Amino acid sequence: MAFDNGVADFRSDTVTRPTLAMRKAMAEAEVGDDVYGEDPEINRLQDEAAAIVAKEAALFVASGTMANQIAVGAHTRIGDEVLVARGAHVRQWEASAAQANSGVAIREVDAPAGAIDLDQLGGYLNQRADDHVGVYRLVSLENTFNGSLVPLDHMARAISIARDAGASVHLDGARLFNAAVAAGVEPSEVAAGTDTVAFCFSKGLGAPVGSVICGPSETIREARRIRKRLGGGMRQAGVLAAAARVALAGWRRLEEDHVLASNLALALRDVPGVGDIAQVDSNMVIIEQEHFPVDISRFLTELEAQGILCGKLSSTTMRIVCHQDVDSHDVERLVGVVRALVD
Repeated sequence: MAFDNGVADFRSDTVTRPTLAMRKAMAEAEVGDDVYGEDPEINRLQDEAAAIVAKEAALFVASGTMANQIAVGAHTRIGDEVLVARGAHVRQWEASAAQANSGVAIREVDAPAGAIDLDQLGGYLNQRADDHVGVYRLVSLENTFNGSLVPLDHMARAISIARDAGASVHLDGARLFNAAVAAGVEPSEVAAGTDTVAFCFSKGLGAPVGSVICGPSETIREARRIRKRLGGGMRQAGVLAAAARVALAGWRRLEEDHVLASNLALALRDVPGVGDIAQVDSNMVIIEQEHFPVDISRFLTELEAQGILCGKLSSTTMRIVCHQDVDSHDVERLVGVVRALVD
């Protein structure tokens, strides 16, 4: 359902508000000083997060960007290069943090719908012995990728190529649970074979704040040091972890968001003039201007005037994200605006 002010916000699943259960858990949270490792709620969350992705340990951090940047710092040395899918979040949406914080370069590899080109990946990794190029010490994968599910068998092949070359593998699983739902598997299967994995509590899971990085105990010990270096040590943050624990326990609810997004895509395809809409794997509908009968900027302005918000990935690409705070009525409102503009 729309927010109390009547606005239906499809810009991102980051706009979700904490549920009553989350607020209650926050109010009742048992807290301590997490920099000393003494916050019971955070310790429980870290144990639960590590267990659900079958890793040894986990570290609660402020954001997905911080989780990814900690992983880059933990796996690399100054002057190394990190291989990522073209358009990856760690490359495009993290304010050049890897370069600024860890002194590494980012090398993009072609990756249709996030599935990294395996030949290119292998080609770069085979250059590790060449003193003329940086050392490719880390491969960072992403799943889901702009809402698309990267096939798990493809991920496994990429991980195998990295392993054979002696490179570490990090998974930016900001929406890892959407990937698990889309693939019909447990979250641990999405994270299988990776050295570290990060995921967000504050996107589709619906918590107000927080992400986590999971991996071997030794790596997470180093991650704690890097978190401190980034100013990310939080004290009585169990009030945040309490909401995250509620969110984590309810991850299977994401199926509802996927169904809603799929229904939205189907409804839009029935509107005269709307062309091919990209396959909907999870909770996002991606629309390109070439397949849409109305100028996207004009459409977004009209939507906003009617209390509906959507986002743009670029001047020609619109993103509509379904989450726990929008429903079928809001979808009908959105589709109604499209029909009115086309008519």
